[in-house]
Amino acid sequence: MVLMATERGLVDTWGAIREERVALADALEGLPDDAWERPSLCTAWTVREVVAHLVATAQMTPPVFFGRMVASGFRFQAMSDANIRRVLAGRRSNANLLATYRSLAGARTAPPGPATSWLGETIVHGEDIFRALGGYRDHPTGHLIAVADFYAGSNLLIGAKDRVAGTRLRATDADWSHGTGREVAGPLVALVMAMTGRRPAADDLTGEGATLLRNRS
Repeated sequence: MVLMATERGLVDTWGAIREERVALADALEGLPDDAWERPSLCTAWTVREVVAHLVATAQMTPPVFFGRMVASGFRFQAMSDANIRRVLAGRRSNANLLATYRSLAGARTAPPGPATSWLGETIVHGEDIFRALGGYRDHPTGHLIAVADFYAGSNLLIGAKDRVAGTRLRATDADWSHGTGREVAGPLVALVMAMTGRRPAADDLTGEGATLLRNRS
């Protein structure tokens, strides 16, 4: 069992990932087919492509990851796009894609990296979908705190630590804050999304530092 330490105690990381995947699959089940073709907050990816990316991540192993990075010329975005095309090959239906994602809820395969990053991946990409379609979903506070703590201290891939430098992040719906400087306040899920560079999420925040964070997206 991999545990994350948060202000609210220990969280079973892979258990949290499974819980978030199941909740996301349940939410996706209610989407009409036309919503799957709409843009997400993830640049250049539709809702359908974000789900395919989540499937690819849950099926990935470190050896396959490194092999595909080499094949893509160490271009992470090119590798990710190719992985999406592999998942979507054969024009699989939305229902089939969702069934595949649901079947991977308990999978513990992943690219190299800390397990908390895959919890963040699940939450953030889920909100790439649902924030783009209208509004945030609910998440257990402990999950969001663990992910917020991780991003605040890491520049892995998305540069969140540098993005929030010089700001004081303060959740208005949870007992969580980070940093010093110009304040950025709002729902914790919006803070997490803004930390990862999602500009629309920065629009959901207030305070002197909100513009700074928006400009760094």
